[in-house]
Amino acid sequence: MSRADTVSFRHNQAILVAAIVAFIGALPLATARWWLLWVLFVPLVVGVWVWRAGTDADARELRLRALVGQRRVPWDRVTELGGGPRGRAIVRLDDGQALVLPAVRASDLPRLIAATGQAVPADDSAGQ
Repeated sequence: MSRADTVSFRHNQAILVAAIVAFIGALPLATARWWLLWVLFVPLVVGVWVWRAGTDADARELRLRALVGQRRVPWDRVTELGGGPRGRAIVRLDDGQALVLPAVRASDLPRLIAATGQAVPADDSAGQ
């Protein structure tokens, strides 16, 4: 699959801007004493997490990316897609395991399904 056929979901980039501002704001504190350098680590980790973490979907698989590492889930292992109680998208696998999709909201599920090349099923209960 080409990169054009892949749908990507990422966290809001405003979090990255906040991490950059926090890093710059922490510089005076971190440079005051050598043992306070760890303070710079927190906004740095948050910035890398926002830049990297998310979900990529194409016709073959889902790729769940975290701060460190990624997990590939073929679509034939997915038995159910749905929304969680906090509005996050959840996928249930054929072994019963449930995975929360990083950066995907329940309202994004039609776009995620469209990435597979399938049509979004119509809601038949609305007409009854």
